[in-house]
Amino acid sequence: MKTPEQYKESLRKMRPNIYKFGELIEDVTSHPATKATIEGHAQIFEFAQNPQYQDIFTTTSNLTGKRISRYLSVIMSAEDMIANVKMKRMMFNLTGTCTGGRCVGWNAINAMWATTYDMDEKLGTEYHKRLKNWLAKAQGQDITLAGALTDPKGDRTKPPSKQDDLDMSLHVVESSDEKIVVRGAKVMICGVCAANEIFVLPGTGYKKEDEDYAVSFVIPRDIEGLTIVEARHPSDLREFEKGFDCPVKIGGITQAYLLFEDVSVPKERVFMCRKHEFSSKAVMNFIMPYRAAIGACVAGQGDAMIGAAMLLARANGLSEKAFKEKLTAMSINNETTFGMGIAAAAMGRKHPSGAWLCDPLLANVNKVHTASLPYETKVLAQDISGGIAETGCMPSFLDFSSEKYGHLLQKYLKACSSAEDRVKAARLVEWLTVGAGIPGCMHGGGSPEGAKLIIRANLDLEEKVKMAQRLIGIEEGEMQKKDED
Repeated sequence: MKTPEQYKESLRKMRPNIYKFGELIEDVTSHPATKATIEGHAQIFEFAQNPQYQDIFTTTSNLTGKRISRYLSVIMSAEDMIANVKMKRMMFNLTGTCTGGRCVGWNAINAMWATTYDMDEKLGTEYHKRLKNWLAKAQGQDITLAGALTDPKGDRTKPPSKQDDLDMSLHVVESSDEKIVVRGAKVMICGVCAANEIFVLPGTGYKKEDEDYAVSFVIPRDIEGLTIVEARHPSDLREFEKGFDCPVKIGGITQAYLLFEDVSVPKERVFMCRKHEFSSKAVMNFIMPYRAAIGACVAGQGDAMIGAAMLLARANGLSEKAFKEKLTAMSINNETTFGMGIAAAAMGRKHPSGAWLCDPLLANVNKVHTASLPYETKVLAQDISGGIAETGCMPSFLDFSSEKYGHLLQKYLKACSSAEDRVKAARLVEWLTVGAGIPGCMHGGGSPEGAKLIIRANLDLEEKVKMAQRLIGIEEGEMQKKDED
């Protein structure tokens, strides 16, 4: 398994194909726009080497029997999934930020593990065999794997094949016995600058007329024909600044657009091609573990918010007694989303492929909670912290350190702690509540409205009606279901 430095060196060897602000980034490990994201992901390799965290960050491969990163594993049991949930919370506790350049790729592996198995069983294909061969190599190389799911979509009222521009969703434009060629884009990809490879999934379920869009594969991040454009992000200014404006321990996160211009993918790296009837299954298999685990991500961030808010309160001369109700509410929010993720894992089921599938109802209930509870926690953190954090009215590190007037700023920023400690705590609260430390609470892994659709599909209302009839002694059939408009 790689050390942090070996991981960074693997990125330095890659072909530069990432742009930001019109500039080609030659080295993602040192460029200010991407360095913090790399540092955040590098800590994963550090923790995997540390005996204190090894059981959380590593596991045994079901393919080779060797110790591997948990981010490259197939979830085979409820215990495996629970360990993943715990890891997601711990990652936020240890880094203070999202490390989405690995978790989405991990979900893609598990989504396609079950999906390719089903395709091979029904169609006689060899997708599952290909996936196993690729994954064994990926585990041996200890790669960092990003995931790409979301298409631009274009006009939401039209399916992909009816768009004025057929490239509005990623699609196959050529296929042979040796390769496929794809064109289009994937958008809002998290942490891709930190990745060695990218796992692509279909963006939604497709019908026969849209079969060219039902495609899944994995590619090197620097493959010919792929251009990556990093999006403007709330972290941009801070990552170009110095000192406490860009804390060392806190990494950073980036979002990007992937632009595919007739990218050639070898057949051994293709795990779905034009099998439209399995596209919905691939997406569903992806979102269940993602929506279960995101509750742990936001809980981990919530832990950091509680600590940061109390640091600042103490710097201001206040004790936790003044905020006990708010701290309790914050803790309840954290444990609700974390506990729902654990429940979705524990109540799941074994797929014939050996993969563990989370409970769809509980996973999607968790998604709805993560679209609201973390925001309540952020408001409470800002309330406890006071105006210095919520308004962001803090001088930069360079002004704070100025030989001309820095001593005056430091004089007036003092309270019950040093001025520097007070501003550090305020910067952390700002980062966690309004800055780039925020994971995709609302739309990460899909929208809450999409989650509610799945919840409604899994309500099993008639079974509950029968239960109520049995309890009260009403014969079945006396109160028939009303036809819906």
